[in-house]
Amino acid sequence: MIAAIVVLSALAGISGLLLGFAAVRFKVEGDPIVDKIDAILPQTQCGQCGFPGCRPYANAIADGDADINQCPPGGDEGVRKLADLLGRDYKPLNEEHGVEKPKCVAVIDEQTCIGCTLCIQACPVDAIVGAAKQMHTVVEAECTGCELCIAPCPVDCITMSPIPETVQNWKWKYPTIPIGKAA
Repeated sequence: MIAAIVVLSALAGISGLLLGFAAVRFKVEGDPIVDKIDAILPQTQCGQCGFPGCRPYANAIADGDADINQCPPGGDEGVRKLADLLGRDYKPLNEEHGVEKPKCVAVIDEQTCIGCTLCIQACPVDAIVGAAKQMHTVVEAECTGCELCIAPCPVDCITMSPIPETVQNWKWKYPTIPIGKAA
C-alpha cells in the first residue's frame, strides 16, 4: 500500500515538473491579432461600442463576437483600418452606437464646480484631478474625450471642447475611394 502511494506521488511529481517546464517553454504571450486591433482603436475607453473598454472590444472583434463598425470615436477611418487588417469588407459606422464627432477634451467650469468628485469617479483614464469639496480640473494631455464625466455632474459644469488641428496632431485622412477604382 505504501509502495503504491510512493509510486503515485512520484508520478504526480514528475507530471507536475513536466507541465511546469512545458508552461514556461511553450508560453504564448497572447493573441497578436488582438494587439493589432487594439492598436487601431482610439483608446478612449468610452464604452460606446457596448464593451467596457478598447481591449475588451478588440478581444470581441478577434473572437467574432463583435463587428468592426461599433466605435464612434475611431470613426470611419478606424473601421477602414480594421477592415484592412482583418481582410473584411468595409461597413459604415453603426449609428446605433453613436456618431463620429471631432476629437474633444473635457473642460470644467471651475467657478461652477462644487467638488462632488462624481466626474473623477466616472473618468476611465484618471484625467480629472481634485479633492472633495474642492475645484476639479482636467489634465488635457490625459483626457480621451470619452464624455463619461458629463452625465454624473450635478451642476453641468463640464463641456466638451474640440481639439484644434495643429502640426503635431494633424494626420492624413484615410482615402474614401480605394486606389484603382473609379468614383
